[in-house]
Amino acid sequence: MRTKRDILELVEQEDVEFIRLQFTDMFGNLKNMSVTVNQLAYVLDKQCMFDGSAMFGNEGGCEDDLYLVPDLDTFAILPWRPQADKVARMLCDVHKVDGSCYENSARCILKRVVREYQELGYTFSVDPECEFFLFHIDENGIPTTVTHEQAGYMDVGPVDLGENSRREIVLCLEEMGFEIEASHHEAAPAQQEIDFKEGEPLQMADAIMTFKTAVRSIARRFGMHATFMPKPKEGVAGSGMHLLFSVYKDGESIFHTLNENGELCQEARWFIGGILKRAKEICAISNPLVNSYKRLLSGFDAPKEIFWTTRNQNGLVKVYDRIGEPVKVELRFPDPSANPYLVLALCLEAGMQGIRLQEEPGEPMTYAEAQRTADSLPQNLREAVHLMKESTFVEKVLGKSFVDIYTDAKMKEWNDYMIQVSEWEVKKYLNYI
Repeated sequence: MRTKRDILELVEQEDVEFIRLQFTDMFGNLKNMSVTVNQLAYVLDKQCMFDGSAMFGNEGGCEDDLYLVPDLDTFAILPWRPQADKVARMLCDVHKVDGSCYENSARCILKRVVREYQELGYTFSVDPECEFFLFHIDENGIPTTVTHEQAGYMDVGPVDLGENSRREIVLCLEEMGFEIEASHHEAAPAQQEIDFKEGEPLQMADAIMTFKTAVRSIARRFGMHATFMPKPKEGVAGSGMHLLFSVYKDGESIFHTLNENGELCQEARWFIGGILKRAKEICAISNPLVNSYKRLLSGFDAPKEIFWTTRNQNGLVKVYDRIGEPVKVELRFPDPSANPYLVLALCLEAGMQGIRLQEEPGEPMTYAEAQRTADSLPQNLREAVHLMKESTFVEKVLGKSFVDIYTDAKMKEWNDYMIQVSEWEVKKYLNYI
C-alpha cells in the first residue's frame, strides 16, 4: 500500500503538475476536482471539501459539505495528457464531516459488501468485458451515429476502422497499470470490445470508470466519438458489460464441476440461483436507461429471458469452465451505462444470498426452451424502477435514502421520455389517424 510520502515522491519524480481527484456520483458519472502539486499535501491530509450536491447529478438531494479521501493505491499518470507538467489522478472515497463513509457513495457501498464477506473468509474476482461504439463527429464537433465501416465480429483492418484507436486505448490502460486480456471488433459496425484480466471487485469497478474516460479521451484524438449508450442504432447489436465472477473461500475456489458432463457443484448452482431470483430487482441499476431496454428486447444475443446455460451464449447467466481456470459465472444482462460499483455490489450480494439460502436455479436451458417457459426481465425502465422500489433486497444493500433518490430521478427520466413525440410515431400515425 502506498503512503503519503510515496505519492509526494512520485509527483516530484514524474514532473506531475495537476492531480485530478475523481469520484463517481450515484448514477455512475465520473466527477473530479483538480488541484496543483502545491495543494497535494493538504489534500492527502483529508482536507478536500466539496459541495455534496455533486453526488446527485442534476437531482439535488444533499446540501451538506462532503470530503474527498484519495485512495493512494489508485494514483496513476494519465498517458493521454501532456507529458510535460503531467496530469495524474487518484480515485476517492466520499466521507462525511465526522470522517465516516458517506452512505450514498457507490464506491463505499461496494467496499462495505466486499468487506462483510471478507470477514467470513470469502473473496471474489471479476472479469469485465466492456463494449462500446466509435462514431464520427460532424463538422461542428457534434457526435453522430455515422460510421463508414461495415466490419463484423473479430474482423481485421482495413475493414476494422477502429483498430488503431483500440490499440492506443489498450496501451494507455496498460501504461496505467491495468492488465488487458483481449480486444477486438464486435458484431456491429463500429462496435468494439475490450476485456480486462480478472481482479478483485473494487479494483475492477475502478478500472471500468478509468476505462470509460480513457476510451472517450483517446477516441477524440482519432477524430471519433466513443459512446457507451447501450443501443445507439436500431437494426444492429447493442453494447453489453458482461461480468464473470469467481468466488473463493479461504483462498480456494468454491466453484467447480463435478464430472465430465459439466454438472456444477452446489455452491455455484446456489450463486446462480441467487442472481436469477433477484435479476429483475437489480435491473434498474444494471440497465439504468430508457435506452437499456431497447438493447434487451431487440435480440442480437442480448438476454431477456431469466435462465442459465452451460452451452448457449444467449443465457442471462452462463457458466464458463475453461481448462486450467476456476469455474466462472458470467452475467450477460448489465450494460456499460451502469454504475459499476453498484452493479458489482448488488450482483455479489445476490449470489452470496443464494449460497446462504441455498436457492436452486432450476436446470440449465437452451434459448428455445427459455423462450417458451422462462420469466423475463422488465420490459422498460418504468417497470424496472418499480421493482427496485419494492425490493427489500436492494434497499438492504443500497440503503433507503439511496433507493428513494435514485428511483425518483429515474421515474422523472421515464416521464421525460414519455412526453416526447418520436419520429416513429409521426411516420406511423400522422397520415392514417
